[in-house]
Amino acid sequence: MATITKLGIPDPSNQLGASPYGNLTAFRYVLETTATGAVKGGDSTAAVASGDTVKIGLLPAGFRLIDSEIVVKTGLTATITAKVGFAYADGVDSTAVPQDDDFFGTGITVATAGRYRNATSNASVTLPKEAWLTLTTAVAANAKASEMEIIVFAINEGVA
Repeated sequence: MATITKLGIPDPSNQLGASPYGNLTAFRYVLETTATGAVKGGDSTAAVASGDTVKIGLLPAGFRLIDSEIVVKTGLTATITAKVGFAYADGVDSTAVPQDDDFFGTGITVATAGRYRNATSNASVTLPKEAWLTLTTAVAANAKASEMEIIVFAINEGVA
């Protein structure tokens, strides 16, 4: 059996930024809820209701959003699903890159422990300004302690 080597390794087009292996960043955001279903460390003590949007953390301007993974360690109340996206921190939409509440997925089963990869067909986008990573729930209100992390993979391209 032959061994074939592709010439031109490493491919210089993969060397982005000052690092020889590129400038991919993984932003990790943790979302926990209390025994009553409220966001731990949130600005409200009310349980997360169906249709509520939780601002989880800030995504920096100039980063190209390319992928995500949601790791549910302890699920929310049974049947709850969610969509994950972003909304601009200043509250003003962008025509170049419109905010998108389901950019990273919709109908995600956050009531069940597991790993959920981004399965959307959305093309990557570069954020022109700082944005909140958002999670919007559906189906039911949360009434229990839960824990999940959302990992967003992005490339720092800077703001044009």
